[in-house]
Amino acid sequence: MLKRILVLDDNQDILDIVREALLYEKFEVNITTNAHRIIEIIQTFKPDLVIMDYKLNGYKGDDICRQIKMHPQLCNTPVIICSAYLDNNIGLMNCGCDAIIAKPFGLEELIDKVNGLIEVGD
Repeated sequence: MLKRILVLDDNQDILDIVREALLYEKFEVNITTNAHRIIEIIQTFKPDLVIMDYKLNGYKGDDICRQIKMHPQLCNTPVIICSAYLDNNIGLMNCGCDAIIAKPFGLEELIDKVNGLIEVGD
């Protein structure tokens, strides 16, 4: 069974590139720009990992991460936050995220972080 990854970003180009890279690495990938419904989307898709942008239209990734980590059924889901705003790196880690990737990032770095947080294959 393929490991599932959910990617949340408000930039469709980034979503498309990240999706293609993760599909190439044999992950099942769901992408969304809908930060408003992210908890519902996570509950439906049941990802093994969530990757999200820090700055979204009207939302911040650290606030969404806190919601995920405080949710009884989702709290063990690893979260990677991608951000071009890393001056508050400690603040981002305080939200409970499992990793931070600085934008712009290389796809190899992304894949390494993903593989470090979830076991590939069964």
